[in-house]
Amino acid sequence: MADDQQQDWSNQWDLRPGVTYLNHGSFGPPARPVQAQRRQWQQQLDSQPMDFFDRQFESALQSARQRLAEFVGADPQDLVFVENATAAMNVVANSLRLEHNDQVLLTDHEYGAVHRIWQRATLRAGASEPVIAALPDRIESADQLVDRLLDAFTPRTRLLVISHITSPTAITLPIETIVRRARQRGVLVCVDGPHAPAQIPLDLAALGCDFYCASLHKWLSAPFGSGFLHVRREHQSRIAPTQISWGRLLPRRPESWSDEFIWSGTRDPSAMLAVPAAIDFLQETGLDAFRDHGYRLATEARNRLEEWTGLTPITPDDRCWYTCMGHAPLPSGDASGLQRALWQRHAIEVPIVFWKDRYWLRVSCHWYNHRQDIDRLFDALTREIRT
Repeated sequence: MADDQQQDWSNQWDLRPGVTYLNHGSFGPPARPVQAQRRQWQQQLDSQPMDFFDRQFESALQSARQRLAEFVGADPQDLVFVENATAAMNVVANSLRLEHNDQVLLTDHEYGAVHRIWQRATLRAGASEPVIAALPDRIESADQLVDRLLDAFTPRTRLLVISHITSPTAITLPIETIVRRARQRGVLVCVDGPHAPAQIPLDLAALGCDFYCASLHKWLSAPFGSGFLHVRREHQSRIAPTQISWGRLLPRRPESWSDEFIWSGTRDPSAMLAVPAAIDFLQETGLDAFRDHGYRLATEARNRLEEWTGLTPITPDDRCWYTCMGHAPLPSGDASGLQRALWQRHAIEVPIVFWKDRYWLRVSCHWYNHRQDIDRLFDALTREIRT
């Protein structure tokens, strides 16, 4: 169905009027039904905290975890709620005991905070700094990418930390093949997946990675403060939250690894409890239709930028490499002030990423975005940049 023939879901978001918001991939605002569900939980918390925490919270959290597990193809016993992918990654880094000779391998497409997390973890363990594998500058095929990555493995490689969908470059990596090949070599795999839930289908049980870290405030449009960590059974006994408390409210006692994550101190858990509402909303709109809509707009943005600049994106124009985020290089030169200029002069919110010695544009497209948003972006770009 053409873009202008689809149902318009944009009125389900409370975005500021006059703003062209093309950055759902960084901070995805929740739709109105999700906001309403979160407010209901907050009202119950604020009106009778003891009743909420002592009698409602734990069963509600377990119900939300069950719903999330079904959505991402996991056993709920293998999954815990955390605030975001960064929190999940810190749990893994703090729980995994590295030896002096162990190497942690990352790629040059990883999120900056992930680099910092593992720099500290290796320093704490007395191990060498993480090794950075350089992926091809121009990716032609999955085999080419995987072979380049595997070339960086050494006998000391203990852990591969790798994105499912990269943040600076918006590339969907062939993660199933990467996980399989790494595990064949006895290397643990921690997948950084904040951009994956809802943007692409997930089956974590089938994927088989050792750890999967994700945010739900991005493409699922759950409230800010909702994410998860998925851990393979053989590692669960060594995984502990970064903040230790009762695990469960007294007189209950933790009985499993996941119980330790239920109660980490007094907090507002409404974002996590509203996750089922976010899943319900996106499923009501049609997940396939949502992905098709985002892909059409991301493709248009990417192709128009390529035509305008004459510069080639990193990956072929194929849906196996991207879905709702379009990514392409900007003309050479200093574009350090471009993101600010697009916001201040044109009310356009879109990230300009400096990566590998040049500036790149990353466009995120959700249900509330339309072709007119891409038109406004390119009208502004032609005013701000002279090619």
